[in-house]
Amino acid sequence: MPRQQALDAITTANYAAKLAATAAIDATLPIDAAAILGTERTVPGREARPELVAPGKLGKRTMHTPEGRATLIHALAHIEMNAVDLALDILWRFPGMPDAFYRDWIRVAKEEAYHFSMLDAHLRGMGYAYGDFPAHHSLWEMAEKTRDDILARLALVPRTLEARGLDASPPIRDKLKQAGDHAAAAILDIILRDEIGHVAVGNRWYQHVCAERGLDPVAAYADMAERYRAPKLRGPFNIEARRAAGFSEAELAALLA
Repeated sequence: MPRQQALDAITTANYAAKLAATAAIDATLPIDAAAILGTERTVPGREARPELVAPGKLGKRTMHTPEGRATLIHALAHIEMNAVDLALDILWRFPGMPDAFYRDWIRVAKEEAYHFSMLDAHLRGMGYAYGDFPAHHSLWEMAEKTRDDILARLALVPRTLEARGLDASPPIRDKLKQAGDHAAAAILDIILRDEIGHVAVGNRWYQHVCAERGLDPVAAYADMAERYRAPKLRGPFNIEARRAAGFSEAELAALLA
């Protein structure tokens, strides 16, 4: 069943094996949405490298040296590996959603794996490998905080942390272009295109759960952001991309207030 396949994939430590297991998830099989799954294995499975440190312990990334650009590509690859785990986690962890919910996240997981593979290949072309630099664990920390509530997970991971990528991608792409790394810039164009769709999935199912619970989406978001101590969102914002990803005009107005 796809949800069990997602659990098997997320608990796989070896990155190549995790990507292969993600690619093998079969969205045509019955979903078994009612199943309550569990595991004794570590979630998510991870290799010993990269070393995970607090965000403040990561050095500044410069565009002016090959190593500086490699640290940036490595950081982006790490975000995408986390995104693979986040999509797998929402697949297996939360029962009782419509089958379309799980099929949406299967697609997201496979696309995140593709993003990681592109960045990993580019990093190897620069003479480095994933794991060569330290990385932070902030994305997964929010996943841990929201592990018991699907509404909080949807609100604060795809619609908050991952949506920040919509804002951050264009300036990073432009810096890479200016540094002459047009291949990396082209990869970021693909990622931005796909991430608009991923955030749209988060928005669509957030709205669905809000409607089921009789909640106002804007007020519910403000409550959860405070309750779970989500990072404060600061501009500049990519309003065009956020609108394309399904944020309502009321949500965009609250963001800019």
